[in-house]
Amino acid sequence: MTLSIIIPTLNEAVALPATLAALPKGCEIIVVDGGSRDGTAPLAARLGARVIVSPPGRARQMNAGAAGAHGEQLLFLHADTLVPARAEQLIADALMHHHWGRFDVRLTGRHPMLAMIARLMNLRSRLSGIATGDQGIFLHRHTFEAIGGFPDQPLMEDIELSKRLKQWGAPACLHQRVCTSGRRWAQHGVWRTIWLMWRLRFAYWRGADPHRLVELYR
Repeated sequence: MTLSIIIPTLNEAVALPATLAALPKGCEIIVVDGGSRDGTAPLAARLGARVIVSPPGRARQMNAGAAGAHGEQLLFLHADTLVPARAEQLIADALMHHHWGRFDVRLTGRHPMLAMIARLMNLRSRLSGIATGDQGIFLHRHTFEAIGGFPDQPLMEDIELSKRLKQWGAPACLHQRVCTSGRRWAQHGVWRTIWLMWRLRFAYWRGADPHRLVELYR
């Protein structure tokens, strides 16, 4: 089965080349650009990806990529995330027994807390059955279409997608790791970022409007 890898971008010219270089050969690579001003889109085209231009918003971009994809399996990947070796085979094997899944994650960076944050992210995901975009969410195309794709909301789209997918079954939680940048924690401070993310998740769990939460996130 063909795997389509969909990468939403917005000003990711620095991180994207390494991400594309790590992708398995023979897969369909789609970069969905939301209006970058740093040359991300032409760079992606030069590196061999098919580029789709979309209105900004990660959910909208990923839905646009899925609509244009030809693969029977879909992997949604952040632009600063490297997949493990044989990712396409790992996904194919997992989807033989599950409707969807995700990888464990490792965070790059020098702060000693990043390794603990990654371990807690992986553990929380296993216990809750909820995956985040950092972990590389993959699924069958027909499953994605059946649940209506990503919800058109500016934040927590991965959480909401996971909730819908859990109705189809538990995710395949692969121990192989994607390697994603810890730049968010480095830029804004580890403890401050942890506090912010837990506040956002708790507020969303309580029913807060994602359009209001995105202002806090920014």
